[in-house]
Amino acid sequence: MDVAVQIKDAFPKRWCHLKKVLERTGPFCHPDFEPSTDVTNHFIMTTCKILVIGAGGLGCELLKNLALMGFKDIHVIDMDTIDLSNLNRQFLFRRKDIGQSKAEVAAKFINQRIPGCNVTPHYNKIQDFDECFYRQFHIVVCGLDSIVARRWINGMLISLLTYDDDGDLEQSSIIPMVDGGTEGFKGNVRVILPGISACIECTLDLFPPQVTYPLCTIASTPRLPEHCIEYVKVIQWPKENPYEAAIDGDDPVHINWIYEKASERANQFNISGVNFRLVQGVVKNIIPAVASTNAAIAAACTTEVFKIATSCSVPLSNYMVFNDVDGLYTYTYEAEKKDDCLACGQTAKVLEIKSTEIKLQQLIDQLTESYQMKNPGVTTSINGKNRTLYLPTVSSIEEQTRENLKKNLGDLGLENGSEINVADVTSPNTLVFVLKVASESMQVE
Repeated sequence: MDVAVQIKDAFPKRWCHLKKVLERTGPFCHPDFEPSTDVTNHFIMTTCKILVIGAGGLGCELLKNLALMGFKDIHVIDMDTIDLSNLNRQFLFRRKDIGQSKAEVAAKFINQRIPGCNVTPHYNKIQDFDECFYRQFHIVVCGLDSIVARRWINGMLISLLTYDDDGDLEQSSIIPMVDGGTEGFKGNVRVILPGISACIECTLDLFPPQVTYPLCTIASTPRLPEHCIEYVKVIQWPKENPYEAAIDGDDPVHINWIYEKASERANQFNISGVNFRLVQGVVKNIIPAVASTNAAIAAACTTEVFKIATSCSVPLSNYMVFNDVDGLYTYTYEAEKKDDCLACGQTAKVLEIKSTEIKLQQLIDQLTESYQMKNPGVTTSINGKNRTLYLPTVSSIEEQTRENLKKNLGDLGLENGSEINVADVTSPNTLVFVLKVASESMQVE
């Protein structure tokens, strides 16, 4: 017997609220909407495949809402394990679950609590999966606390787009993404139609800047526990672990090492307040979360998923801001797609430089500042031969190419019009830039 029929028989009034929306028309319906019982019983419950990224504060709410709304085939990805501090707002977890995978525990809870729902967990990073994995889903919902992860999945969904011989986007290749984010009593919801509407990269400047501390302060006159932690993270770690990989905020060995060193430095300057939780918060840039904000944003995200899946109403267009610091305030506007967007733009990506006399390190700094990259690697092709100029992610290659950072671009064979290939954790794909030397008149200005 069909799963949808089984659930319907067991709970005859369970989907009455959905029927009122899907089995009759209304003034806010999408032009393509046709009232039908098939939408509920067949597409939502048996066909529609949803991917939820993140099983934290937002993710728990999203999974619960989607399951109660009738979606049966849900996958969830999360690389984190459950911590004691999660329990005040991530309600799918209990004290006995501490140390276990968030994705696996959340999936088990939903599957046991909501008959007929099948949540498949993935205790992985989103980067562990290829195009074939993401291509199977109808909608992707993000409950992330990382800008890097948002940019990566945004790039992945854009890379799945296909175009016909006339250069027109094939609608069947579009996988909509609904993205939610919270910061204390503030939040936002956005609907992204890759290739059509503004993507994450188009509106990258909307994200708040990362908290930074002056180097002179953390090095000579620390006053806060955060200063001690940042000192160990920025100065002491690379000095004492020169061949170690970059700090992993989810690696307990790394966090413990930073905690011990930061505690020692705090004692030297009579600073109190360094603890394991604060260390992890500073290293991972964790922002305090509020359960009520998560609930409101997750509800809005789920509503948008439902509208996209059923066409029962026109989706959000395309950015909603939520604020309940003083009262309740929401504002919706349409973010515009950028023609020269790094991810979805169709025009060639031009990187303007002062001259080919600048150092490779200056070029990398420019990529980091202008495009908010984290640790870009640069390769190029000279006379038909590929050449790695700098690759920080592989320690052996990093050692071999480190000297290039001090060399001029001209000495490395790069000139006006040269192409460079840039790889960074913020994108699943290698980005191609064309170097353009600024004219003398522009340099004078």
